[in-house]
Amino acid sequence: MFSHVTPENYEPQLEEKRISMETLFAEFDLPKTEIFRSEPQNYRLRAEFRLWHEGDDLFFIMFNKETKEKFKVESFPVASKLINRAMQVLLNDIRDKKVLRERLFQVDFLSTKSGELLISMLYHKPLDDEWQNQTMALRDRLNTQLGKVDIVGRARKQKVILDRDFVDEVLHVDGQALKYQQVENSFTQPNGGVNEHMLSWAKSVTQNLQGDLIELYCGNGNFSIALADNFTRVLGTEISKTSVNSAQLNIASNNKDNIKIVRISSEEFSQAMNGERTFRRLADIDLTDYNYETVLVDPPRAGLDDDSLELVSRFERIVYISCNPNTLKDNLKTLSKTHEVKNFALFDQFPFTDHIETGVYLIKKTN
Repeated sequence: MFSHVTPENYEPQLEEKRISMETLFAEFDLPKTEIFRSEPQNYRLRAEFRLWHEGDDLFFIMFNKETKEKFKVESFPVASKLINRAMQVLLNDIRDKKVLRERLFQVDFLSTKSGELLISMLYHKPLDDEWQNQTMALRDRLNTQLGKVDIVGRARKQKVILDRDFVDEVLHVDGQALKYQQVENSFTQPNGGVNEHMLSWAKSVTQNLQGDLIELYCGNGNFSIALADNFTRVLGTEISKTSVNSAQLNIASNNKDNIKIVRISSEEFSQAMNGERTFRRLADIDLTDYNYETVLVDPPRAGLDDDSLELVSRFERIVYISCNPNTLKDNLKTLSKTHEVKNFALFDQFPFTDHIETGVYLIKKTN
């Protein structure tokens, strides 16, 4: 199933992506594409698998999206080496333990470049004290074989955390070691190496801009923290409460005192900026006091909604990180009326798939 995921096949698939992307954006006057490569294997820090039970045996499976055919997965070359080791160690351990394996239907892995691992075990049964006791013993056994491991159990309307439900990642960006809490079941960039490239690129295109940075969809502070030194102040908006809490912790962990995060959607922020609505969550922030020259957006696959697009177009400089080139193209048709593209980058976040991650830096036209 994964025979094509090999180092010798990496460059041809990347070249196909470059051609595909440049063809898609051919109508725009773009600078030369900057290409940021991934490791050809073991680049993905997250993975989730269904469990298949067959008599006394059990194994991981994945499904073909088109045919729905299931495939037994003994190794997963796109995932980190730590996840691959954990896959086999976990199954070998729980195979003969009824309480741990019974009605287990999915296992999610979240690893880090810094060597931590969180395993989420999903069940079709309530998780009782016996399960918790056996899982604590499992965690201790895994720690001796894999290093720092935490386990979370999930069942209907139930979440059991043994110690913690997050990992602490360390990303290296232009000589800085940046610390990020990454919480189970919340969004984080899956390819840590390419994420470091993205942060370094964004830091480079905004070098020496100063002034203030406004970031929409800031998540756990991934970009805000990496770019904070380039600006006087950073104001980030994010709707997820979990991500906002992580962002606050990450700001403190990295000793950044010029960042504020507010839990508000980009649409609501647009309304507040336009004076259409007031929000108690913005009560201690004077929006009129910020220098609105640079904005960074990393929207979901749907791209920017009309209100957010209008708001972004007011800024002198725009850093647009996109996970969907088609919605980016639609947004650029609007933004190109007021801005020109100075930098255009392809980040190979998901090698050997059709997925393309893009970075665009735009500045307002002078005429």
